[in-house]
Amino acid sequence: MPRDLARLLQPRSLAIIGGGAWCTNVIDQCRKIGFQGDIWPVHPTRGNVNGLPAFASIDTLPDAPDACFIGVNRHTTLEVVAALSARGAGGAICFASGFAEATAESADGSSLEAALLRAAADMPIIGPNCYGFLNYLDGAALWPDQHGGVPRQTGVALITQSSNIAINLTMQKRGLPIAYVVTAGNQAQTGLAEIGIALLDDPRVSALGLHIEGIGNIRALEALAARARALGKPIVALKVGKSDHAQTATISHTASLAGSDAGARALLSRLGIGQVDSLPALLESLKLLHVAGPLASDRIASMSCSGGEASLVADTAHGKGVTLPALDPTQRTSLRKALGPMVALANPLDYHTYIWGDRQAMTETFTAMMCADLGFGFVVLDFPRPDRCTAEAWDLVIDAVESARDTSGVPMGILASLPETMPEEVAERLVGMGIVPFSGLDHALDAIEVAALLGQNQPVPEPLFQAEPIGAGTLSEAEAKEALAHHGVRIPQAHRAQTPAEAARRALEIGFPVVLKGEGIAHKSEAGAVKLNLTSEDAVLKAAQTMGSDSFLVEEMVTGGIAELLIGVTHDPAHGYVLTVAAGGILTELMSDSQSLLVPAQRTDIHAALMRLKIAPLLTGYRGAPACNMDAVLDTVMAVQAHVMDAPAAEIEINPLIVTPDGAVAADALIRIGDI
Repeated sequence: MPRDLARLLQPRSLAIIGGGAWCTNVIDQCRKIGFQGDIWPVHPTRGNVNGLPAFASIDTLPDAPDACFIGVNRHTTLEVVAALSARGAGGAICFASGFAEATAESADGSSLEAALLRAAADMPIIGPNCYGFLNYLDGAALWPDQHGGVPRQTGVALITQSSNIAINLTMQKRGLPIAYVVTAGNQAQTGLAEIGIALLDDPRVSALGLHIEGIGNIRALEALAARARALGKPIVALKVGKSDHAQTATISHTASLAGSDAGARALLSRLGIGQVDSLPALLESLKLLHVAGPLASDRIASMSCSGGEASLVADTAHGKGVTLPALDPTQRTSLRKALGPMVALANPLDYHTYIWGDRQAMTETFTAMMCADLGFGFVVLDFPRPDRCTAEAWDLVIDAVESARDTSGVPMGILASLPETMPEEVAERLVGMGIVPFSGLDHALDAIEVAALLGQNQPVPEPLFQAEPIGAGTLSEAEAKEALAHHGVRIPQAHRAQTPAEAARRALEIGFPVVLKGEGIAHKSEAGAVKLNLTSEDAVLKAAQTMGSDSFLVEEMVTGGIAELLIGVTHDPAHGYVLTVAAGGILTELMSDSQSLLVPAQRTDIHAALMRLKIAPLLTGYRGAPACNMDAVLDTVMAVQAHVMDAPAAEIEINPLIVTPDGAVAADALIRIGDI
């Protein structure tokens, strides 16, 4: 049952426990932001803290506080949390570090965190090892440091596990209205997802941004995504942990289980959470979603008064999930009327500088570009330095964009190609007008791509399959193939042999050509323990005699292959079972061509993932070659998935799956049940 965080996040009374600089800073920030409720410092010996009368203990407070900032050491924190819980407080911020994130250096970190949870009982706590939160809507700052935000009536909410990143985000000058900033810290009790639900439930919050170091509770994240879907409020996430260094830093910082990057991306995609790879892209995406919401399509129009800017837009859009559709006849007719015969008409449009300063001509041009089937349109406009230049003429462009937006009904923005050429005061004015102010070309297009993806109708996902692998050890190739064949994977005809002579006899029974493999040898290809296309008993005998293996696997040689695929499932403790489809055989490492989903995956989603591979043209018939039997490929992937759901394993891999016009055959297979 989720805890009620309303009293904690929207408090009317605050208790500040401790008298150090961090606690006095909290009081300063509450005064600065204009908190209107009661502030009660608690200190056992001081008569006042930062000019406010102090209470000697929690028991002597006038009432149970709604929210508390606990700014004492980790051991005393346990006593304070227990007292607040017994008093009926609404919740607490645990500032101290040295809990589970410190287990590498301190043996008692985990036990302290367990004790903290016992002390809290049913009272919500955020942290430990976090700064707390900023509520710019109600003027509440349980926050022990500077911040750059101001009171708002509406805005987006931000949650991060890093307090320092939270501070940095509040200092943005992009015109993004921020309603809440919450730092989750260790998430010992109250997780990021639970906080997110509470923030989305505030009707003044338009969208949610997440900076995620680790996902500790998949079911909670599924619940957050479901709540966001029900409320029609989008979520955008920046998940760190691509590199080994980032994963190490994550563990030492928050004790989170980072998991694989592929698993995290697959999880967020499955749940309909937008994904970005940088903090600027996160802020730009939230800005777009706050002003315009998710976009109806990825079809966009770009307008600028410079051919150089038009080219930059076209190049930056290349490879991103946005489309710059060609102009239709109606657009061309209207644009020719507005611009005359000298302008080359295209999208992106260079409307030239000769209509600069002509509000009517710019309005007609922008309106002509904004046909109803577009998802978004923008005008590239970099503003001059206010300390050295004037910008009256730029206001005419803003007016023209507003008119075009109102006439077309399609959301629009003004895009400064450089972050520093979108002044904060201009950005805030544009947000108030319902025009998206973009700070930087590349991150603007990232934001449009995310908003377009979030605008697609997505089915409600099934709950993820979660189970621990049972057992240990690795099956032989023959055993792995037999297990997969039980669920419908097609495997080659094969026999095992104990001697080279027996291998030759078995090959004759199968029929030539055959493949010979030495058993019990890792990395068979590199060790010379795989011989292909053997066409006689003598060839099999000689190949077996040179392998240095005590047993052999003789298989029919699969011919007529169109492509080779890798099909794999890996148990990722942080995200569930990750299903991967990739270019197989020798291309696996050479091309790094893969797509990942989570189990259970739908057949349609698996097909879409296969079509996103670089080698997809080979599967569909490249340059007149026959297409593969796609149903056979999908049957194989579904069979592998069925096997792992029936018998959870740490790792399953078919590589290669040889795909032909008639079927798909698992030429090699691995099943690692678990570590020994």
